[in-house]
Order: sequence, then C-alpha cells, then structure tokens
Amino acid sequence: MSKPTALASNSSFDDLPELYEQLTATPDFIASFGDPLPLTIVEAGEEPGEFLMPDPLAAQAECGGIIAAIFDLLTDTRLEPLATEIAWGFVNSFHFVASKLEGREDRLADTLRDMARRLEPGEVFNKELEDTQLECQSVAEQRAAMEAMRDYAAAMFRACTGRPWSPAKGSRASHVTTASQIAVLDFLRARSERRRERYDPQGPIVVVSGPKDWHDWRIIWARLDQIRTRIPHMVLVTTGQRLGVDAAAAAWAEQRGVVCIAFGLHGHGNGKAFKRNRSIAELQPVEALLCEGSGIQASLYDLFNPSHGRRVPTHVFLKTDQEPTAPIRRKRRVITA
Repeated sequence: MSKPTALASNSSFDDLPELYEQLTATPDFIASFGDPLPLTIVEAGEEPGEFLMPDPLAAQAECGGIIAAIFDLLTDTRLEPLATEIAWGFVNSFHFVASKLEGREDRLADTLRDMARRLEPGEVFNKELEDTQLECQSVAEQRAAMEAMRDYAAAMFRACTGRPWSPAKGSRASHVTTASQIAVLDFLRARSERRRERYDPQGPIVVVSGPKDWHDWRIIWARLDQIRTRIPHMVLVTTGQRLGVDAAAAAWAEQRGVVCIAFGLHGHGNGKAFKRNRSIAELQPVEALLCEGSGIQASLYDLFNPSHGRRVPTHVFLKTDQEPTAPIRRKRRVITA
C-alpha cells in the first residue's frame, strides 16, 4: 500500500477557522449521526438493543482536532516532514473501517436476498429475517458514520497540507442514509438505488485534467465555481491523478458537495492514457477545464474540438497563468533556559 510523501503546504493554520465554520454541523454529518435506529445490532449475533450515537458536533470537533493537533505538534520541528504521512494514516483508518463495514453490509444484503426468495411461514424464520434486516441497517448506519468522520478528517487534512486526501487504493464514495423500518424487499430496492447513485451518478459531465506539477489551486476553484453556477447538478470527471490539477479539482468537489469521478487508467492496456481520453469523450461532457501539461491534455483538447464531430466548451489555463507560489509561514519557537 503506497502512502503519500511529505509535502510542503501552501496553506497555513489561518485557514482552519474558516474551514471549521463552513463544515461544522453540516447537514450530511448530522444526517449520519442524528437519525439512529430505535433498535440496533452492534455486533453480529447479539440481540437488538438501544444504543445512542455520538454527538455530531463532538464527533466533528474530535475528527478535525486530531488532524490539526498532529500538524500543530510537529510543525517547525525535525519531525515536521512526517506530519503529512501520519495525518494521512489517521484519515485512512476511518476509510479502512468504513470499507470493512461495507463488505459486511454487502454480505448481509446477499443473505437477505436469499431469504426473501424462500419466504417461509413460522415465527423462527420471521425473527431471523427481521434480525438480519436490522443488522444490515445497523451496519449501514455505522458505515455512514465512519464515512462522515473520514470525510471531515480529510477536509482538515486538505486545509493543513494544501492538497486533498485520497485512499491508497479503491474508490471513495460517501452518502447519507436515513434509518427507517421498511419491508425487506423495499429495503433492498432502496439500498440498490442508493449504491447505484453513489457509483454511477447521473448528471451533466464536466471534465478537468492537468499536470501533477501545478500549484495554483485557487484558479481552478474559481473557474469551477463559475461553471457550477451555470450547471448546478454537474458531475465532475478527472483523469485520476492525486497531485496537481486533478487533486485540486477533487478537493473542490469535496468542499462543494459535487460528485467527483476519478477516471483512472485501469484496464486500458497499451496507450491506456489516450484510450482513457476517448472513453471520457464518450461520456459526452458539456464542458471541460484543461491546464497546460502533456500530450494527455492536448489529446483531450483535440477530442473536444469540432473536427471530431463534437464541440465541448473548453477552458484552457497555461502554466504562466498561475500565481506565484506563496511562501510558507512557519511558527517560531523561542527556547529559554
């Protein structure tokens, strides 16, 4: 499993109050913690019981505080280069647990489908069916809470490092579920629809691509804000890099609550970058933002040109359009005898 290397930040801790004000008590976070099942099954095989969820505001404060505390402790010391890696690991721990819960949720849903196909009379079967559904809902509730805490810790990671957190492997999708007692078939149908929305979102596609060595994230955010004003239900598609332009766009999507799909290079074989570009063009994007980089961006620009039978309005930024890199402001410590 690869981990990020230490990265000098272009941001400062002055950003943290603004981040906290924007994200504290977000509707998604409260929805994940604030509507718990009246009964829940915490561990497999246990009887249903009444258990409270953590307070949403306290959970947000602690998740953000852990990440901020790491940087506050290590900044301006010989351990400062390790702060990014340590903070990444904290965020990844939430992601790891959420992924495990999602796997357990999937297995319980499969069990429910099998039971629904062979509905049997009798109290024993009905009790088993009800408990399995409740356990599946309980695990979904736990997963949603882990995802909410991961996303908030990831937002603090971005504020402290100047780049978004991303998992070492796999996809990252968050959503909020409401806990309600519903029939098994309706529950499975609703769950299937929610999962489809998470991994196959519908909406106008806006493509973003650029090089890894791009530092001016503000110019990317400002233009994406302009696009979103005209296309409020947009779905952002990036070329999947975890640094530079794609990372800045992913961070913007996370902050604005926009669905973001990282269109990576998996399964494209030889010439995979250019085959991937053609696959992106086949999504029929309505707009694009390209930053001067390599032949990958040039290829996308050509694909969005009318000569290829489609006209995609494209915003182009050159490397010279970037603002100079801001100096890093460090704390100074005075050691007295």
